[in-house]
Amino acid sequence: MPVSFENIIAAAADISGVVVRTPTVYSGALSTAYGADIFLKLEVLQRTGSFKDRGALVKLLSLTNKQKNNGVIAISAGNQAQGVAYHAQRLGIPGTIIMPEATPFNKITRTEAYGARVILFGESVNAAEPYALELAKSDSLTLVHPYDDDKIVAGQGTIALEMLADIEHLDVIVVPIGGGGVIAGIATVAKKLSPKIKIIGVEAEQYPSMYESIHGITPTARGNTIAEGIAITSPGSTALDVVRRLVDDIILVNEFAIETAIQTMLEMSNILVEGAGAAPLAALIENHDRFQGKKIGLVISGGNIDSRLLSSVLMRGLVRSGRITRLRITITDKPGALANVALQIASLGGDIIEISHQRLFQDVPAKLADLDVMIETRDKTQSDLIISLLNSEGFPTRQLSISDIAS
Repeated sequence: MPVSFENIIAAAADISGVVVRTPTVYSGALSTAYGADIFLKLEVLQRTGSFKDRGALVKLLSLTNKQKNNGVIAISAGNQAQGVAYHAQRLGIPGTIIMPEATPFNKITRTEAYGARVILFGESVNAAEPYALELAKSDSLTLVHPYDDDKIVAGQGTIALEMLADIEHLDVIVVPIGGGGVIAGIATVAKKLSPKIKIIGVEAEQYPSMYESIHGITPTARGNTIAEGIAITSPGSTALDVVRRLVDDIILVNEFAIETAIQTMLEMSNILVEGAGAAPLAALIENHDRFQGKKIGLVISGGNIDSRLLSSVLMRGLVRSGRITRLRITITDKPGALANVALQIASLGGDIIEISHQRLFQDVPAKLADLDVMIETRDKTQSDLIISLLNSEGFPTRQLSISDIAS
């Protein structure tokens, strides 16, 4: 039996007053930048930082006393793990979580902090599933599946009840897709309450499992993605039927688009999101023409991003946008040359972050030297002006590529 609208209404009653009723907020900055009225459903404000609190609680509340006493087991890259661990601890249910070996440390630590037993196994959620099923059978544990479960889907569908109660006449809701539980729940509610609304799913380009299943394409999902929360190799059967019937389109976004969306969300809306949570904005940025003039709801599904990864994303974003650039500048090896270069850069507002002055090992004549200078500017236009000025002042200058830096 597919999840019904009535199931989701019942789930909303189950979690009321326990799970955070997150706000749906208007983003003026994003709306201006992309020519649409953009509203953000902030599931990052849940107790464990993602929407997974909803389905996890609905599932745990449905267990028999015997099942609660025996305990539960879940498979997760992080957010489901934390949702299940938190509510299991709160309800006094023993919890075991199987997490892929490459799960970010912060998600492992937070899950353990909620009292769960964490076991690292396999390279992905799907790869860990057979092991989890074996352990569930041997230890008499109830599996709390991350997406392929009616109770989970019903819990996630409560997101749409709140969104459509808060914001009238949305034209489109954009939702990240991993296994499909959240988009199945949201589509069930949204199409019931507003039949003309469009539901758009978003998958990481390296994990297009739902898109390929819908279109009968041979599965290709593999590799590393910054959106590990939606890195699923095969979608849930519960969700697949709903997506076929009710979802209007699925957009695939690449890694650079997701990185850009993380940075954009932080800079324009002051909201910290993980890769999966940034996927809806990535889809909007990459396809802004199709969304212009519309009233758009983006489901910002989670904010549990590793701090080291976030640092890398932000720095890479500054490099891509031209706000940080590395220059190789050839100077004469005599007093004052370095100071003159610094003066020229400063005259156009560039800020020197790092400088390397090497006379001995660069491939230049003995009376010359190369400077590798990292500078911060407002944008690529300002960087280009600085390069032009240095060349005109007799300092041959070029911007270094990533391969140049590596070599």
